Amino acid sequence: MPIRGTSPQEEPTMADVLDKTGARTDEAADVITGARERIDALDDRIIGLVQERMAVSKVIQEARIESGGRRVNLSREMEILAHFRDALGKPGTSLAMTLLELCRGRV
Repeated sequence: MPIRGTSPQEEPTMADVLDKTGARTDEAADVITGARERIDALDDRIIGLVQERMAVSKVIQEARIESGGRRVNLSREMEILAHFRDALGKPGTSLAMTLLELCRGRV
């Protein structure tokens, strides 16, 4: 994807890179660009893991419902919330809630 102000055939200028990263030096821009590439790769892995978790959760929900149980097990969800909170602090609870909402898909 080209940087703003460049065509796909043009290499971005250092000014373009500095503007995009917010850095004030070439060295900082290089560090930021590399770190952002790493974050993008990590985000892709996280998304893949969330999708995998959603699929596994669906299997669990289907088995629970087929056996006469409820789709959601609130005590298990409380364990997950506590696990994320213990590992990541208060924001971990919000992250866990979002994850649980994604995994509660309708069966």
